Amino acid sequence: MKASVMISGVLFALMVSAGALSHHLTPSIKLADHGPRFTLADMIPQRFGDWTVDTAIAPLQVDPATQAKLDKIYNQTLSRTYIDSQGQRVMLSLAYGGDQSDAMAVHKPEVCYTAQGFEVKSQQYGEMATPYGTLPVKRLYAVSGMRQEPITYWITVGNRAIRPGMEQKIQQLRYGLSGMVPDGMLVRVSTISGDLDAAYQVQDRFINDMLQALQGKDRVRLVGAPVQPTQG
Repeated sequence: MKASVMISGVLFALMVSAGALSHHLTPSIKLADHGPRFTLADMIPQRFGDWTVDTAIAPLQVDPATQAKLDKIYNQTLSRTYIDSQGQRVMLSLAYGGDQSDAMAVHKPEVCYTAQGFEVKSQQYGEMATPYGTLPVKRLYAVSGMRQEPITYWITVGNRAIRPGMEQKIQQLRYGLSGMVPDGMLVRVSTISGDLDAAYQVQDRFINDMLQALQGKDRVRLVGAPVQPTQG
C-alpha cells in the first residue's frame, strides 16, 4: 500500500515538473514585435531594372477555404505580375507571417498548388547565386490542363533564408530555445512555360534584379541577414 502511494506521488511530481518545464520553454516573445514596421506593397518597387508591373496576367488565385487558412498564417501578402521589354512575364507572390512556430508554419507552394488542382510533376532543391550570397531555393513544376508553371521559391525564418523541412524545424527550435517566436517570409516566383531551363533562367534574372533594387533592410526581409558575396 505504502509502495503504491509512493509511486503515485513520484509520478505526480514528474508530471508537475514536466508541465512546469514545458511552460518555461514555450517561446513567448515574438521577434516581429521588436522590429521596424513595413508594408510589402511599399517595399517591392512596381518598376525595377527592365521589369514593370503588368495587369494582364494575375498570379494563382486560391479558393476561399485555402485563403482562410493563409489568412491565419500570414499578416501580409502581395501578388503581382511583372513584364520586361522582351515580353517575358514573371508572377511574384510574397507572404509574411509574424509567428512561424509549429502552429503557424509557412504554407508550402507544393501544397497550395495541389489544393488548386495542379499536379506537381517535379520538385527539387537548388542553390541560386546572387550578389548577396547563395540562396537556398526549391524548384517546382506544376501542371493543370494546358497551363505549365515552373516555380522557384524560398522561405526565411527569423534572419535566415533556409530550405523548407528539416532546416526550417531546426531554425524554429533555435529561436524557441531562446524564448523567441520567429517571423517568416515566403517568396515565390513563377512563369507560364513548358521550357523549364529557360523559365528558371528568367526567374533567376528577375530575382536578382529585384534584390538589387531593394534597400538593404528590405533585402534582409527577403533573403535573410547579409552573407559573404559570391565570387565570379
